[in-house]
Amino acid sequence: MENYYLILIIVLFALAISGLIVGVSNDAVNFLNSAIGSKVAPLRVIFIVASLGIIIGASFSNGMMEIARKGIFHPEMFAFSEIMIIFLSVMITNMILLDLFNTFGLPTSTTVSLVFGLLGSTIGVSIVKIYHAGENAGKLSGYINSSKALAIISGILISVVIAFIVGSIIQYITRIVFSFRLNKTLKYFGSVFGGICISAMTYFIIIKGIQGASFISKDNLNYITNNIGEILIISFIGWTIILQILTWLFKINIPKIIVLAGTFALAMAFASNDLVNFIGVPVAGFQSFQAWVNAGAGNPDTYIMTQLQGQMPAPTLILLISGIIMIFTLITSKKAKNVIATTVELSRQNSEGNDERFVSSLFSRALVRNSMILSKGFNKIIPGKVIKYLDSRFYQPEETPENNAEDRPAFDTIRASINLIISAILISIGTSWKLPLSTTYVTFMVAMGTSLSDRAWGRDSAVYRISGVFAVIGGWFMTALIAFLIALIIALVISLSGTFMVFVFVAFAVFLIFRTQALFKKKANEKKEDEYKRILVTDGSDEVMKKTKIQMIESLNTIHNIYSIGLTAFLNESRSKMKNIQKNKDSFDIKSKKIKNKISEVVQALRQQDSLETGHYYFQLVNCLREISHSLDYLIQPLYEHMENNHKPFIESQRQELNEFLGQINIFFIASLDVLENGKESEVVHLIQMKNKLTNSLSVMEKNQFKRIKRKEVKTRNAFLFFNTITETKSFLTNYINLCKSQRHFFPQKKTSNSGISGVQQKQ
Repeated sequence: MENYYLILIIVLFALAISGLIVGVSNDAVNFLNSAIGSKVAPLRVIFIVASLGIIIGASFSNGMMEIARKGIFHPEMFAFSEIMIIFLSVMITNMILLDLFNTFGLPTSTTVSLVFGLLGSTIGVSIVKIYHAGENAGKLSGYINSSKALAIISGILISVVIAFIVGSIIQYITRIVFSFRLNKTLKYFGSVFGGICISAMTYFIIIKGIQGASFISKDNLNYITNNIGEILIISFIGWTIILQILTWLFKINIPKIIVLAGTFALAMAFASNDLVNFIGVPVAGFQSFQAWVNAGAGNPDTYIMTQLQGQMPAPTLILLISGIIMIFTLITSKKAKNVIATTVELSRQNSEGNDERFVSSLFSRALVRNSMILSKGFNKIIPGKVIKYLDSRFYQPEETPENNAEDRPAFDTIRASINLIISAILISIGTSWKLPLSTTYVTFMVAMGTSLSDRAWGRDSAVYRISGVFAVIGGWFMTALIAFLIALIIALVISLSGTFMVFVFVAFAVFLIFRTQALFKKKANEKKEDEYKRILVTDGSDEVMKKTKIQMIESLNTIHNIYSIGLTAFLNESRSKMKNIQKNKDSFDIKSKKIKNKISEVVQALRQQDSLETGHYYFQLVNCLREISHSLDYLIQPLYEHMENNHKPFIESQRQELNEFLGQINIFFIASLDVLENGKESEVVHLIQMKNKLTNSLSVMEKNQFKRIKRKEVKTRNAFLFFNTITETKSFLTNYINLCKSQRHFFPQKKTSNSGISGVQQKQ
């Protein structure tokens, strides 16, 4: 029996390592988004600073470990075997849940996942325990530390509102003081600003770091706590003087120093306090196992875990190893970068809303509309001179096109500093008041509040940003519900079916992680390919032509596949192929929309030649591509729905006509690729002739369909679907030939190699 539970402890720590990896991927956004978004330093420097904070914070982590042992349940009410079921259920749930959120790039709260996982698994084990004991459901409250759970929930709800409001107000005041012309304003206020910020970081480090350290004596801790005011005043004066001297001597960039210092402080706080979310449960399980073995390893079903009530410091070696794993994950995890990208994109300055990460919602549109009405009302009350002055403080200098848009910071160092400072102060206050705050909630909502005040949410992007914020917030609360339910179910099943089910659930969790990893890798590869072909403002005309030709060749191949394979799959009643074509059609629709939304960037990139005429032809080219996407949607969607509803297929004569037409149009598609490659006038004329013949064939098919209707060979549903197929094909061909005409004027009239086309065809 002892060996069996030793295996379970090994499983717990294996899950802990996995939890550290997926947890850091999620929580890295808490301390990296400001530094990465403002590009204060090269990525390797940011990672070094964060890594130092993590390793120091990990050695401080101790005081918060009691949450896993006794924060949510009363350990004296459970036997050793029941405690192990609770801990295993929580770890399996966390591993599944956090990896799922990371895959889709949504930051969530590991604190919420831990707390509600513990709550759900505790209730699951308690229900079985009460049932076997023949007690009533009212006894359930005796097993759960409900006051702690309610405190965490209320703390999270309050922190969301406070973080957003405080971040908005402080950023607004700071921007009025500094404006966007930092070169001028930092000369006068930079050192004072730096003194305030670094003093706040000092307070943050003392409250969130040193208080949890096991090597700080009580006397020293009491002295620091009792003299915190004097320490902060001395810190403010000292740092202000030091920064001013460094500015005079070396012309340092004070906000960059603040951002790096803030990154270090938040990384340290993350490791020292949030480490419990990943290894707190395995450490508590290991300590429970040690207590059981030391007591003689008797019956695990009767050995009550009263030892968990006392102080049980976590082994320092485990904390340091956890810190090393965190650093390794931080540097190597692609999912961490994906989660960071969500927060950075939602707070990015100067986005026109063309390529936003989220779609607008009814609520976001109504909120923006009412906010505009409210703003107009305030403008009528506030004097015009005041409004003009305030607007001038938010005026941003014109961006030069020399730098690629991707290389520009998402926001400046002033906003990055405020993000870090306000997050640090709020978390410090919450900790000093014993309020269990989530660092993810606080840092994210502060970032959203500062971006709102900084007017990053303009009329062209506000609806998308607000939808994104509520999507993330909704994801947080879904985390609570899902973690609770999954942990409850796992604990119930293991308690009723035996501990063998532990290995079944672990295997299932591993399987899900591999599936989500494959999905993430696929999306990452697609994004990488899209980035390679994306036209940038800094591209020259030749590069624009090259990338556009690649886009058009791939688009024509995709169009060919969607039309031909889609129609063939419908005629052959191949549901699997039709389903794949439906996905391809939706994907192509998104890509064509993105290409059209980037017209402004392409026109700017064509500045080296007569961009007016060339830009006009590019607009025609992209507009035709978008219209083709609409035609394919109107064509494929009814066919897909017809098959999904199991309606009768086309009759034999209809199938024969469409198969013959598919043979003709496939020749047309191949010829159009040659036209795109060579761009000769004679080939375009020949292509137009082929299109006219195809249109005539469609007209003949229409007449034949009328004959079938008169002979009552087909019913109404069949007639509508067949006519729709013909009509949309005609529209499709019209837009397709217009695209071929437009590319003739856009691309240079010279022959290129066949490698590009053949490569794409092979890929398709």
